[in-house]
This record gives sequence, structure tokens and C-alpha cells, in this order.
Amino acid sequence: MSDSEKNLSILGHFSEMRKRLIRSVVVLIIMIIVAFVFWERLVEILLYPAPEGITLQAIKMTEMFGTTMRISLVAGAILAMPYLTYELLMFVSPALTRSERKYVYIVLPWIALMFIGGVVFAYFIMIPNITNFLLSWGADLVTPQPMFSDYVNIVTRMLLVSGLVFELPVLITFLARIGIIKPQWLASKWRGAIIISFILAAIITPTPDPINQSIVAGVLIFLYGLSLLLAKLVYRKKEADEEMETFPSE
Repeated sequence: MSDSEKNLSILGHFSEMRKRLIRSVVVLIIMIIVAFVFWERLVEILLYPAPEGITLQAIKMTEMFGTTMRISLVAGAILAMPYLTYELLMFVSPALTRSERKYVYIVLPWIALMFIGGVVFAYFIMIPNITNFLLSWGADLVTPQPMFSDYVNIVTRMLLVSGLVFELPVLITFLARIGIIKPQWLASKWRGAIIISFILAAIITPTPDPINQSIVAGVLIFLYGLSLLLAKLVYRKKEADEEMETFPSE
């Protein structure tokens, strides 16, 4: 390939990236606007897993508006996540072979489902346990009245992080199927995966409570084990496909 052809190829990639980036930003802005329209309903949804009778307060004049914008941003990002993922996969798909590209379409719905699964796990399990722990600690001495922005920051962070973490099995399965990651390598790193799971659990959960951290770490370890199992299944299938291509039937 000549230098001029390489330059055209690079310019083509930049042009494609710019188009997909613009479309992604437009979709993200639309979803943020939609979320902002229904911000009161979103606040009610975020407050649902909190302990009954919780009293939130806004101290700063700009706190309600600023927190409303944060809620809209996070909700818009969650709503736009499937499309953003689609644009990312479509951008990298030209670098894949024809047989590998079909798996892009297969993993797309699973990416959305696993992200939703992570959000649901955080919403119904992580947030109630963590908020109960934080608000009950020392409640016999003082009456907890957390700031509205503080509550929203903790809840939205857990929702987003949990949704992204649940993408691990899909990502690893896809990488194993196209041959970038080998199951043997994953299996050899299981001790490090357990340690990292507990470290991530300590970062994700904003409490020093070992019970909640152990629950999150247990889920992370389960996701790693599931990733290893799926990687073995698809990698074996990949090897079988390669053998069929090497020794085609007469």
C-alpha cells in the first residue's frame, strides 16, 4: 500500500469515527433531554429502594437543580447505552473477519440485557442494603438527614458501575470467540481475579460493611466464573471451526 493510500485509509477511519461520534452524541443528548422532562418521576424511582421514612435535605440553593442535571445525565447515559455500544462495535467491526462480524450482532442484545441486569441488581440488592447500613449506623445518637445530592451521587454511581461490571461475561466471551483471550489464561488468573473482586467491591460499595462488600465480591467472582465457562465453550467451537476450514469435507 502506497503512502497516499495509507493516508486515505487513515482519513477514512477518522471520518467514520467522527460520523459515529456525532450520532452517538446526538442520541445521548436526546436521551438526556427525555430524562430531564421526567426528572421528578426519576427522583421517585431513585428514592424507592431507600429506607422508609428517609428525610433528604438540600442545603445549597443550586443543589436541587445540579442534582437534577446529574440524574438526567446518568439516566440519559443508561438509556443511550445500547446505541452507544452499537456504534462502538460497528466502528471496530471492519477490523474483524466476516465470521467474526456476525458475533457482533449476536452480542449486542446480550450487552443490553447484562447491563440492565447489573442495574437491577444494584437497585434491588445493593442500594437497599447499603443505604440501610449507612442510615442506621449511629441512628440512636443522631437523626440522619442526608443531603439529596449525596444520596443521588451514591445511588447513581452504584447503578452505573454495577451495569458496566455485568458486561464482563459478554466482553470476555466475545474476545475469546475471536481468539484474543484464551480460557487457559483466564483459568490461570483465578487467584488474582478473587483479590481484584474484593478490591472492586470495596471501591463500589461506599461502606466498610464486610457483609455488603462480600455480597458484591461474590457476584464479581460469579461473573468471572461465568466468563471462564462461556469462554471455554466458544473457544472450543472456534477451534472446531478452524479445523473444519483446514480439513474441509470432500
